[in-house]
Amino acid sequence: MDFGKMVDVSKRLLTDNMGLLKEENLLVICDYKTVNIAQSLFEAGQLLGCESLLVQIQPMKKNGEEPPARVRELMIASDVIVIPTSKSMTHTHAKKNACVAGARIATMPGITEDMYFNGPITADYKEVEFLTKKLTALLDQAKQAEIRKDGCSLTLSLEGRKGVPSTGVYREKGQSGNLPSGEAFIAPVEGSTSGEIIIDGSFAGIGVLEGPLKLFFENGNLVDAQGVDSQKLMELLGENPLARNVAELGIGTNNKARVTGVILEDEKIYGTVHIALGSNDTFGGTVAAGIHVDGVILNPELYLDGECILSHGTKKF
Repeated sequence: MDFGKMVDVSKRLLTDNMGLLKEENLLVICDYKTVNIAQSLFEAGQLLGCESLLVQIQPMKKNGEEPPARVRELMIASDVIVIPTSKSMTHTHAKKNACVAGARIATMPGITEDMYFNGPITADYKEVEFLTKKLTALLDQAKQAEIRKDGCSLTLSLEGRKGVPSTGVYREKGQSGNLPSGEAFIAPVEGSTSGEIIIDGSFAGIGVLEGPLKLFFENGNLVDAQGVDSQKLMELLGENPLARNVAELGIGTNNKARVTGVILEDEKIYGTVHIALGSNDTFGGTVAAGIHVDGVILNPELYLDGECILSHGTKKF
């Protein structure tokens, strides 16, 4: 590991992506698996003249789990927060409440040192931001979505829901998203999703799939799964019925992202679609499941109100 180079990357991210100013305070939250990256962010913040704080917590057990109370208090009091952790805090009330208080937040769930130097971190974020905002506007306007893949079809109602841009650029108060990033996403109407779909990229909590997963949905919930990794998925979701809720429809917009088995990168791949199960109450939905896991679909077709906007990895708008 070239720590000096890592600090240089961190300075660029804090300056270009987060717009960190000298008079602001920076909070970095990590666990033992991500401490090197966190340390580089902390040192970069100090070099930029900011009041910086580094907090290491115990790794959370699952994506979407809330952090400890003391960490939540620190988040409320911070201007800029960067969260390189092994599990995701992206869809937590801690993050949502800190944003309401005015913090700018970048979550980096599952970030690796390879990803810190390569892949989506190297993207042209002006292009990512432009495409992400355009797709978000299309999601805003749509009443229904349909995903098609290998003869399967999944329909989701989007009526009354707002799209969310995760551009990787968070320079204004209350803005947040993943870093590296590049996706437009939305919470489908609960109870509306039906049909079947193939997940053939990766799944959060599982990694790169050994073979395609075929998922079956009724009344907005997962009712069956077939494929080599189906048992792993059901064990991941556990006994909580809310974990089977279709929580999210997302579209990747980063042309530097690769399939790595880390959902932070995989769901950002340009031309992919992902769906998530579990919680969506932090971005426009109503379900709080205590878990949020995404599955990536490679080369799908995506229709919004009957119009094809994505076909086998190529945009059609």
